[in-house]
Amino acid sequence: MSARPAAGGGRWVDVAPERLTRWLENFAARHGPWTAAGLLLTAEDGATAELSPPPGAPEAKDLDELRREAGEPRRIGLLLARKGAVAVGVAAGTKLVVSKVDTHYVQGRTAAGGWSQQRFARRRDNQAKAAAADGAGIAARLLLPEVRTLSALVTGGDHTAVDTILATPNLQPLGTLRSDRFLEVPEPRRTVLEDAIAQARAIRILVRDPT
Repeated sequence: MSARPAAGGGRWVDVAPERLTRWLENFAARHGPWTAAGLLLTAEDGATAELSPPPGAPEAKDLDELRREAGEPRRIGLLLARKGAVAVGVAAGTKLVVSKVDTHYVQGRTAAGGWSQQRFARRRDNQAKAAAADGAGIAARLLLPEVRTLSALVTGGDHTAVDTILATPNLQPLGTLRSDRFLEVPEPRRTVLEDAIAQARAIRILVRDPT
C-alpha cells in the first residue's frame, strides 16, 4: 500500500484488492464507524474515503460490487517509458506473462550555447525519436496481438515519452484501451515492470481527513 498527496487536498492510497477489507477495518479504527453512499465512505469524525476500481474493472455502484469485481483476474497491458528506456508487458492477474525492456542512450541537457548547442539539441532530438520508434515497435510486437484479450492498458514513467510512442498510427487500438491511471515509476527496468503490476491492479482511494 502506498500514499501520496492529492491535488486539492487529501491523499491517494493504493490498496491491493485482497487487502481492502483490512484497510476498511483500519479506516474505521482511525476515524470511527463509516457509512457508504455508493463508493464514498464518510466516517464518524468526518473523514472521507472515495474508492475507484482498478483499470479494466467495471464501474461499481457500491462497495460489495467493487469487492467482487476488483479481485477478478484480468489481463492488463503495461507500457512504461522514460527518456531512452521502455518496458512493455502483459500481466495476467498478478503475474507478468509477456515482457520486453529496452534502453537507448539519450544525451542530457547542456548549458552550452551557440552552434554547438543547436547541434547537440538536434542530436538529442534524433536520439529521443529513435528511442520512441523502438518503443513503438516493441509495443506493437507484444501488445497488438493481445488487444482483444486486454481489459486495459496502463501507462507510466514520463508523459511525453509515453504519448510519443502511442501517437504512432498503428498503435491506435492500444490508445482506446488506455486507462486514466498513470504510474509514477523510475527508469523502466524488469523489476520496475513487475512492481507496476501491483499499482495497475490496485483500488485507488482518495482519503480526506476531517477539517
